[in-house]
Amino acid sequence: MLNTMGERQKQLLKLLRGSKLGLSVDELSKGLEITRNAVRQHLASLEAAGFVKSGAMRPSGGGRPQQLYVLTELGRETFPRQYSWLAQLVVSSVQREEGAENMGKRLNEIGAGVGRQMRSEYPGLTTHDEKVEKLAELMDQLGYNAKTATLPGGETVIEADNCVFHRMAVKDTEICHLDRGLMETFTESKVEQHECMAHGGNLCRFRFKPKDEPKDESKDESNDEPKASVR
Repeated sequence: MLNTMGERQKQLLKLLRGSKLGLSVDELSKGLEITRNAVRQHLASLEAAGFVKSGAMRPSGGGRPQQLYVLTELGRETFPRQYSWLAQLVVSSVQREEGAENMGKRLNEIGAGVGRQMRSEYPGLTTHDEKVEKLAELMDQLGYNAKTATLPGGETVIEADNCVFHRMAVKDTEICHLDRGLMETFTESKVEQHECMAHGGNLCRFRFKPKDEPKDESKDESNDEPKASVR
C-alpha cells in the first residue's frame, strides 16, 4: 500500500509508527519539515483512507490542548512484513504435528535453523557487536524496521517497531519463540526481551548476553532507555 502514497504521506506514517501515544500537528510539521497546513492536508487524506485517526488530547502547559494522531491497525498493516504469511503456515503445521504444549520449543528450533543458515553466509563476523549489528541489518531487510541502539552503559541492543508477526503474536506470543531462536543462534547469545509490541509496548527491544556471561538478576532492566540510535 505504501507504494501508492506520496513520499510525504509515507514519511508521516513512519513517524506515527514510532510513537505509541501519537504525535501532534506541530510535531509532525517539525519532523517532516513542512508547514502545519500541509500536515493537516496529509492527515485528512490519510484519515479518510482509514490509515490514521485522532488519538488523545494532550495538555500543553496552560494553552489549548493538542490533538494527537495515531496509526490505525490498517495503517500499521501498510508496512511490509515479508514473511508473516509463511509463518502462519508454519505455525499451523507445528500445531498439528507437535500439539500446543510443544509449540514454543519447536518454533525455537525452526528459528535456530534459520539463524544457522543466515549465519553461515557471514563467516567473517567475529565479535559480539558485529553479529548484533549484522542481525539488525538483516531484520530490517525482512521488514522489522529494525535498528541498533546503545543503552547508557554502552550495551548494544536491537529495537524493531514493525514486528512481522505482530498480528499473530497478539493472539499467541508462542510465535515469538521463532524470532528468539533465530536471534540467539545468529548472535550466539542469550536473548532477553525488555519491551514487546504484543504486550502493549511501543516497539520490541532485545538485549543480547553472550552465553558465557551470567545474567544479573538484581538489576532492573525496565528503565533502560537508549541514548542514541544508528541504522
